[in-house]
Formats: sequence, C-alpha cells, structure tokens
Amino acid sequence: MIRTAPDLFSYPKYWAECFGPAPFLPTSREEMDSLGWDSCDVILVTGDAYVDHPSFGMAVVGRVLEAQGFRVGIISQPDWTSAEPFKELGKPNLYFGVTAGNMDSLINRYTADKRIRHDDAYTPGGNGGKRPDRAVIVYSQRCKEAYKDVPVVLGGIEASLRRIAQYDYWSDKVRRSVLFDATADILLYGNAERAVVELTLRLAAGEPIDQIDDLRGTAILKNDVPEGYIEVDSTRIDWPGSIDKLPNPYEYDHSAECDKKETSDNDEAQPLRIIPAPLKGKEKLPDHTYIRLPSFEKVSKDSALYAHASRVLHQESNPHNARLLLQKHGNRELWVNPPAIPLETHEMDKVFDLPYQRIPHPRYGQAKIPAYDMIKFSINIMRGCFGGCTFCSITEHEGRIIQSRSHESVLNEIEEIRDKVPGFTGAISDLGGPTSNMYHLNCKDPDIQASCRKLSCVYPTICSNLDTDHSPTTELYRKARKVKGVHTVSISSGLRYDLAVEDPEYVKELVTYHVGGYLKIAPEHSEEGTLSKMMKPGMGTYDAFKNMFDKFSAEAGKKQYLIPYFIAAHPGCEDEDMVKLAQWLKNNEFKVDQVQTFYPSPMSLATAMYHSDKNPLKQVTYKSEKLYTPKNDKQRKVQKALLRYHDPQNWDVLRDALSDMGYQELIGDGSSCLVPAKEKEQSGSDKKKNSRGRNPGVAQPTERNKPKTANRKQQTKRKHPVKGKKAQQRSVKKR
Repeated sequence: MIRTAPDLFSYPKYWAECFGPAPFLPTSREEMDSLGWDSCDVILVTGDAYVDHPSFGMAVVGRVLEAQGFRVGIISQPDWTSAEPFKELGKPNLYFGVTAGNMDSLINRYTADKRIRHDDAYTPGGNGGKRPDRAVIVYSQRCKEAYKDVPVVLGGIEASLRRIAQYDYWSDKVRRSVLFDATADILLYGNAERAVVELTLRLAAGEPIDQIDDLRGTAILKNDVPEGYIEVDSTRIDWPGSIDKLPNPYEYDHSAECDKKETSDNDEAQPLRIIPAPLKGKEKLPDHTYIRLPSFEKVSKDSALYAHASRVLHQESNPHNARLLLQKHGNRELWVNPPAIPLETHEMDKVFDLPYQRIPHPRYGQAKIPAYDMIKFSINIMRGCFGGCTFCSITEHEGRIIQSRSHESVLNEIEEIRDKVPGFTGAISDLGGPTSNMYHLNCKDPDIQASCRKLSCVYPTICSNLDTDHSPTTELYRKARKVKGVHTVSISSGLRYDLAVEDPEYVKELVTYHVGGYLKIAPEHSEEGTLSKMMKPGMGTYDAFKNMFDKFSAEAGKKQYLIPYFIAAHPGCEDEDMVKLAQWLKNNEFKVDQVQTFYPSPMSLATAMYHSDKNPLKQVTYKSEKLYTPKNDKQRKVQKALLRYHDPQNWDVLRDALSDMGYQELIGDGSSCLVPAKEKEQSGSDKKKNSRGRNPGVAQPTERNKPKTANRKQQTKRKHPVKGKKAQQRSVKKR
C-alpha cells in the first residue's frame, strides 16, 4: 500500500506569519525586540554554532517552522551547568526543541578508541568541550528545570538513534530509550520536517502533547496500549513452537518479495516478515497492528535477544509498510510510530529554497567554524541511502528511499552561493549527499517499493527493480558547469561505484570534468567474509570501476587516482582477513595515512553484531554461529596496524602478530613481505622521510600496477595473536 501525506507547505499559516521571515533566527532578547516579538513560539536548543545554512539541522527546522508562520528562536551551545542560559529568550509559547547538533555528541567528543578529541568542527574556533556528553539528555533536563510546564521535543541524529533501547559503546551496556533519561515529552526521528510541522500546528491548536500518539516519525511513552490494537509478539527467539497456534516471527511472505531472482540463503540478508496469527471474527487493521519487541529489561541482559530486536527494527523501516513498534521499559510502554512519508521533489525544493543567509550568525564575528568552511560552497542534492551498509546509521536516520531535489532548485542554489557567500571564486566543492550518485535513483515500481522489506537494493547484487539510470545526475552536472561565474564543479561526496559501473556515460562525465585528481570510494575491505557482514560488494566490482576510471582518465588526458577507504576491526573480521587486506594494499602500492577503526554507533546492525557476536542479517537463535569481533585494545590495535603496515611505528606489533599467526614469510625484505625483519629496520632519518609528504586521509596512491591476488604458501596452522584458545581452535577447525 503506497502511503501519502499532505503537502508540507499546504497547511494554513499560523497568525504570526505577519512578522515575516527574520534575517537570522534570533539568539537574544535584543534580536527579538528588533523583530517586534514579545515571545517565541518555539525555541530550538542546539549543541552546534548557529549557521543559517541548509546543511545545518537547526537552521532547516527553524526556517521550515518560520515558513508556517511561527516565531522561532535559537539557543546555541548554551552553558549547561545551570538553567539560566536556557531562559535567555524567555518562555516559549509551544515547546523547546532540543538537539545535540549535526553530530552525536559522543562521537563528536571521542574517537573510536574512546580517546577525547580536543576539537569540534561545529564550534567557533574549532574548540572542543562546548557541548556536554549526551547533550540531548542534559539540554532537555535544563529546559525542564527552566520551565517545567513547557513541553520538550527531542530531535536530531543523537535522539533519532536512541529512540529505542540501544547498545551504548561508551558505557558498554544497553541503555533505555533516551526519552526516559531526558524526561522529554516526544521524540522526532529522521529528518522530521513533516513531524515537526504537524506537531507544532496541533500544539498551536490547543491539543495536549500527551494526547498526540499517532504522529508518524515519532516516539512517545505511554502507560498502556489503547483498546482496538492487535499485537504481534516478537519478544522471543527460537520460535515458533506450534505453528498452528503461534505466529512465527521469522516467517516471510514471498508474495511481497521485491526481487525473487536474487534471493540467496547464503549471500543475502534474509528479509524478516512478522505475520500475526489469523484473527477470528475481526477485520485486520494494519494501522492498528503493533509489534511487541523484547523489553528493555530483557535485551539489556540477553545480547542474542538484542540482536533479534535489532533485526526486527530494521525490517520495519519502510514508511509504506512499517508497523508500530512497542517496547516495554519497566511499567511503561515505549511507542515508536512508523517512519514519516518521504518528501516529494517539490517539497524538497521548497525546504532548500527557504531564505537562509548561508553564513554563520553575526555574533561569532570573524571566528572560523570548520564545518561551515567545509560545506559553504557545496550543495546537498538528495537524502537517504539504499546501500544498507551495516556499520552506517544513515538509513536508520534518513531512510532508504531517496529524496531528490529538482535541477532548477540545485541551479538556483549555485547562483545563490555565487551571489551571497563571501569568498566564492567560482568553484563548487560538491554536488552530493550521503552518496553522490543516488540522485533520483529509486525503485522502478512504486507498488514493489511499498511492499519491499529488503535491507539493501544493491547487496549482494543490484536489484533488478532498481532504476540505475544516472542520466538525471549527468544532466545536472552539465547544467551546473554552464552557470555563469562557475568554473569548477567538484564531486567530493563518496561514490557508490557498484552503481556507477551500470552507467558508463555517467562515469565518463564524472571522471572527465568533476574529479580534481582524486576520487573517494569505499570498498571498506577486500575479503568476502568481512564484506558479507558489512553488506558491501566484492573487489571484482572495484576492479571493474577502476578499469573504467583509468580508461576515461586517460582519454581525458588526466592523471587521476582512486582514494579507497577501509575499516579495521569490523564485526566478523578475522585477523587473517586483515592480513590479506594488507597484502592487497601492498600489491596495489597503497599507503594508508589515517585509518578508520570500526565505531559502534547506536542502532546500527554492525553494532548489534559487535554487542551480541551474532549476525542479525540472518535468523538469530541462541545456537547461531558466533562471530569473531575484535573488541579489546590489543585486537583492535593489531588490525589497525595491518592497515598501516608501512609505518615503522607499527613494525614491532606486526612482527609479533604475524609470527603468532604463522605468517613469518611476510616478515623480511622480500617483495611480498609486509614488514622488514628487525635487523633490517630503517634508520631514524629514513623513518621520518617515510612519514612525510603525504596528505592525511585514507589510502595514498603511487604509480601502481593492476590489482594482484596475494600469493603465499598455505600454512597448516595459523594462530590468532589476540584470540583465546577456543577461538584459535575454531579457526583451525574452519580451515
């Protein structure tokens, strides 16, 4: 069933529309007075500096509400040690909207190894420490302290990814929904324009916030379940017992499968379809059916049950067929409504065409805000991602259905940048989004899309129902290059190369005109075992794209390189997998300067793997195969070092690790060796020379040959340098 929603900008305007748009949303009483306001209808509290730009969430939400006629103020990076800064703009008429900012406050503050970062790209001067850890909780509590009778509405990515019970990497435990600790009234997840507009209009009409329980894209707390709802019990695994009497939580309705030809028990993440037991004497009401998830108390103590709950959650993410989710927390019900309906192109255009100043608020003077400097000449052309990478949280926040702007809207924004943004010299730094080449790509059949529950449209192979025609993107690039005053249009968002190879004309256009020497892509790994846990394509696709990239670069007379990203210590990544990846890097003459270690972000499927050692891409049982996941410091350090095999600082660690694994032949001065023998180690001056002259980032290419398969003699036994005895035995048994 295809779901629809009212046009985002079709609602009658609130009476305060008469004030018109503000130059900047006010951040002080003085600014409010200059606008003639006696109060704000909504006050947004954010952990970011206020930049009036469509890449900053608080600016988008503020301008969208302003377009509906509401007076919106912003409290940016307040001192959270008392409630006084939260009274700066007075008492809001409707509610406080609270967000940690564009980034999760903990990911912003800590590295993947839990070391403190001392910078913050969203703060003037780039200084760290201007927002609290778990900012959503702290800000919300201070708002309640300032005005206890004013509703608090949570939003942004930090709240979105904590809407249900979630594994928390920083405390190494499962935490309850953020709604409880924040003492907030409602949580809006996703981009939330539809939810925030409808919520604000209903509150302005006098509807009590505790009675608004049917709003898509929201999570709330209730004391009980109203009558008339049908429960589908998914609180246990290792079911079904008697199929005649109990619903099977892993039964799959093949009539709704979007691509039967590509289904593979071995390769593909199997869709899960929870089907309620037959109802006698009652009509089925899909909108009044909810899935009962295992309670917080259960998943906090049972990691396999947590993986099961994560699997169910991700299968209920399509806004056209997702059902209400309920999760018990003590004696209260966490109520997660289905996702909001994605915006149509004309609605996206209006959101991005609102009167943004496109610069930071004047209160910051000449202070630099690094995140703004990075994106001030770039343009977001789309939202969403159907890639389904298990380590990424984009789909849990923005969804899998791509929402794209029109050519006209994007071209208008280019002209706005040219005319309004200080320092513009004619170079657009990016036309992109979560992925640069998913613009206007969606399912060919809306009915199939509405019924689909697949986690990815491109894994293990590209779905036959996916439209892979890149011509709208190619045409947009051509039009952008012709805008007066623009001499360069770069593409710096990550490229999904398995999609790009489906359209050689697009690749030729990209390589010929929009790559400035380097192009970022993300294979993430070279080994199939690890790639299958990531839901990423094999290296054969990378090779096909590289051949195409090199061919078109040569035809254009340009010397250009691919910059691949890789992840160490991902769940399911054996140490042998990392050795093979290091060999691949060496054979292709890549030298990685900065590497990415797996970071377990809340709610992602890979985080469920990390916590449970189970694979939620398949049916989860207590007897499911246990995944090897590098978790302790030594395990993660070894895998990270293998990505930087060329760094002399890692050689001691790698010599020990390779010896323990039985890879002694990779130690020495031979062409296939990863590290030199100890007596062959470089002098100090050579070490310094080796580490200079490369840009920080990912893989630094040299003149390289075509990819080769790493050759080594098969050893009868390989030991894991960082595994326990049982894990070593399992590995030997597998081989």
